[in-house]
Amino acid sequence: MNNHRFILQPYHGVESRHCCPSCLKKRCFSRYIDTEKQISFPDDVGRCDHEQSCGYHLTPKEYFERNPQSKPQHCDSATPSAWRAKPTEPRKPTSYISAETVSQTLHGYEKNNLYLFLRSKFGAEDALRLMKDYRVGTSKHWPGVCVFWQTDINGSVRAGKVMLYDAKSGKRVKEPFNHVTWVHSLLRLPDFNLRQCFFGEHLLPMNRGKPVAIVESEKTALVAAYYLPEYVWLATGGKNGCFNADALRVLKGRQVILYPDIGATDQWQQKLGLLRNLGIEANIFNYLEEIATDNERTAGLDIADYLLQIEPDQAVLQTMIRKNPTLQKLIDDLQLTLVSVERYDPDTDTSHKLSKTEKQ
Repeated sequence: MNNHRFILQPYHGVESRHCCPSCLKKRCFSRYIDTEKQISFPDDVGRCDHEQSCGYHLTPKEYFERNPQSKPQHCDSATPSAWRAKPTEPRKPTSYISAETVSQTLHGYEKNNLYLFLRSKFGAEDALRLMKDYRVGTSKHWPGVCVFWQTDINGSVRAGKVMLYDAKSGKRVKEPFNHVTWVHSLLRLPDFNLRQCFFGEHLLPMNRGKPVAIVESEKTALVAAYYLPEYVWLATGGKNGCFNADALRVLKGRQVILYPDIGATDQWQQKLGLLRNLGIEANIFNYLEEIATDNERTAGLDIADYLLQIEPDQAVLQTMIRKNPTLQKLIDDLQLTLVSVERYDPDTDTSHKLSKTEKQ
C-alpha cells in the first residue's frame, strides 16, 4: 500500500506531461500532486525528465520551506514518507577539456575574424584584453574561426564552441552553412558528457562586488563588457543555454539582470521564476523590446547592436564619469567637448582615433 502523500503525477498519456519551466521543452515535466487532493501545487513544482541537460527539480519540501503558509497541518514534509520521486540513475560526471588544448588556441589573433572586428571598433589593446579576459581562442578548423571556451567558476573548461564571424561586419557566417561546432566533436573525445556553464563564468570570483548581466551571444558579452564594465557580462550561448538549476547556482547571492535579444523577452521573462526560486535576485531589461521597430524585431537585434552605434571614445569617457562624477562637472564648467584625432600605427599600417577633451 502506498503511504506517500506527495508524489509525481503518474503517466496517463501526453496530457500528464508538461512544459518544463526551466528548459521550456514540451512533454518532459512531471508535476507533484497531493494524493489526498487537498493541495494544488503551482505548475513549477515538479521534475524535468532531462536530468543531464536541464536538471530542474522543485520538490514539495522545498516549496513548503519557501511558502510555509501553504504547508498543511499535521504534515511533516521533511520526512521521507511525505513524498516520492522517481528513482534516478547516478549522474554521469562532467567532462572537461584539457588546459593544454586550451592554451594551444590562445594566440594567432591576427588571423581571428572576431578579434579583427573588435580591433576595428575598440583598438588593438582593448580588443586583445577582451579576448584574453574571456579566454577566446583561435581555431584552424575554418579560416578566421574563434573558440569560445566555457570556463566554469572553478577554472575548469567544460566546452569549446567553435564559431566563425565576418571580420568586417562582426556577424556570424551562416552561408553556405552555419559555421558552428564543438571542440569535443572535432577531437572525437570518447564518452564526452557535455554539461555547459556560462561563457565568462570564470570572471565571477574576481568580481564579487559587481552585478551580473546575462545575454545570449558570446560576442555580445564581449562588446557589452567594453561599453559597460561595471557589470560582469555572461552569455548563455543560446536562448535556453544555461537556464537550468544546476548552472544557475553559481549566481546565488548575486544581483542579476537579464538582457534578452529582441523577440526573446517573453521567453526569458519565464526564467525569472526559476532564478528567484533558487534565491537569486533577478530582473529583466525589456526596454529594447518596447522601442524596437518591426525591422529590428525581425532581425532579432540585441544590446550589442545598439552599443556598437556609440563611438568608443564616448563610451570610455562615460565610464570615467561613472567612476568619478566630478569629471562631468569639470567638463561642464570648462565647456569641454570630446574630439578625435588620427594617429598612424606603422605596425598595422592603419590609423587609429585618439580621443581627448578640448575647450570649445
